[in-house]
Amino acid sequence: MPMCGRFAIMYDPEELKDMLGLADVPADLQPNPNVSPGDGVAVVTDGLKRGVDFFRWGLVPGWAKDISIGNKLINARAETLDEKPSFRNAFARRRCLIPASGFYEWRAEGARKQPYLFQLADHKVLTFAGLWEHWQDNQGNELYSCVIITTAPNTLVAEYHDRMPVIFDAESCWSWLEDKPVKELQPLLQAYPSEKMAEPIQMNPLDLRRIDR
Repeated sequence: MPMCGRFAIMYDPEELKDMLGLADVPADLQPNPNVSPGDGVAVVTDGLKRGVDFFRWGLVPGWAKDISIGNKLINARAETLDEKPSFRNAFARRRCLIPASGFYEWRAEGARKQPYLFQLADHKVLTFAGLWEHWQDNQGNELYSCVIITTAPNTLVAEYHDRMPVIFDAESCWSWLEDKPVKELQPLLQAYPSEKMAEPIQMNPLDLRRIDR
């Protein structure tokens, strides 16, 4: 099961703008408790302008023959970003932040997989470390897409999965977008401290049938 494979963003445009100090958030941004691969997600690509765009979740590198590769590239391992052809150029030049209110993980409990929601301890906005790409086909159709970076889990998430998304809080996130060599960015790709996260919330599978797997 991929990690991170689903997440929630439960803020309206003004809330998100205030919490992250953004310059502009599109008015059509809607709260979504079930953001899934292939969906359009809010991203911030410029730490100075701090505007919000919408990119497809599932990275499609510029060299790809078609967009189907994006179905597989929803996560990127932090440890190998500078090695993998799909990610190394974006790691150096095209980084982004993906705002969220929390992410889901499933744990096998008996005959079913139980979903849990992970959030920051203060329940404020978090951002995933991401990469983005621009792709264009022979007819000139364009696609902007993104991927969420994962790392080894902290002790809290380790009880549910062997990976977790790289997350930042509103104060620490902007370092990810600074113009720095990748060797100076790699130390940022660590597990968020367990003590700064809330206890995971057990979700009702009947209420989350769209994301129960």
